Amino acid sequence: MPLFAKFNGFAPKTKNAIVAGTLTSFVLGVYFYTMRAVGGTDELQVAINKFEGMKSETESGSASTS
Repeated sequence: MPLFAKFNGFAPKTKNAIVAGTLTSFVLGVYFYTMRAVGGTDELQVAINKFEGMKSETESGSASTS
């Protein structure tokens, strides 16, 4: 608990700034971690492109036979 005893010695605006900085750092850390984890693979985009390619081939094939 000695850490909190030092924290209580600060002025109220300083405490608010420390809490705001800590929360902002946490939120930004979670955001960048999530973006790196999600954006690391393009498997879904590859599947979407493949599906759209198959769909366009099917539509062009049915249009040429009509």
